[in-house]
Amino acid sequence: MNAMTERMIQLGLLVVIVGGWQLGVEAGVIDVFFFPAPFDIMKQIVAWIIDPGFYRHVSITLTETVLGYVIGTALGVAAGVWLGLSRGAYRILDPFIKALNAIPRVVLAPIFVLWLGLGLWSKVALSVTLVFFITFFNAMQGVREVNPVVLANARILGAKRSSLLTHVYFPAAASWILSSLRTSVGFAVVGAIIGEYLGSSAGLGYLIAQAEGNFDAVGVFAGIIILAVFVLIIDRILDIAEARLIKWSPHSTESRAT
Repeated sequence: MNAMTERMIQLGLLVVIVGGWQLGVEAGVIDVFFFPAPFDIMKQIVAWIIDPGFYRHVSITLTETVLGYVIGTALGVAAGVWLGLSRGAYRILDPFIKALNAIPRVVLAPIFVLWLGLGLWSKVALSVTLVFFITFFNAMQGVREVNPVVLANARILGAKRSSLLTHVYFPAAASWILSSLRTSVGFAVVGAIIGEYLGSSAGLGYLIAQAEGNFDAVGVFAGIIILAVFVLIIDRILDIAEARLIKWSPHSTESRAT
């Protein structure tokens, strides 16, 4: 099955789902209070898109997401590589790491609001906590999965610690880290949205919360679809980055063969 056939099947499934949903609403089978008509949702999305003020909400949520994603990823990778290389430090910090990871992240949101206020950084902090542990555990595991034979050969050839990090550890952990980056995108968005739910005057989470408060299911679904598209765009960017950074991955090999 080639790529074009797969795309046609995906498009057909989308048409069947949306078309069936619309027909169900028109036939009265689906209650519009809970599931509004897809056409009404699209009208709301178009109304937001043509409104210049909408892009202020998008930019705020995007800023919170990107900052939380970048900071959480950087801290997670740095801590994961460090504790992956230092088994003694990991054994000392292991109970504390497990205790922090066991705390539901949503519980931390009010604390961040108290510490950092209702502005940008309370949302960023929540996103960081959601992203950090995903990248941390993957980076640490990736470093520990380094082939000992390759590591021994590099040391025999005189590779120093910095060279080992650059040419052995990071390449070996790259697939682990990139898989965590894909997963953590959605969590970064969740952190920003939950923070906006708790208290904000702008952002996509604010729009969804406002629609929910008015029992406006159309606005809620429209916000959810925009967030989904938002995450898909970031995921596509990660696909491109993965193809460039990991030339030896099975996906890249198949693409070249095709």
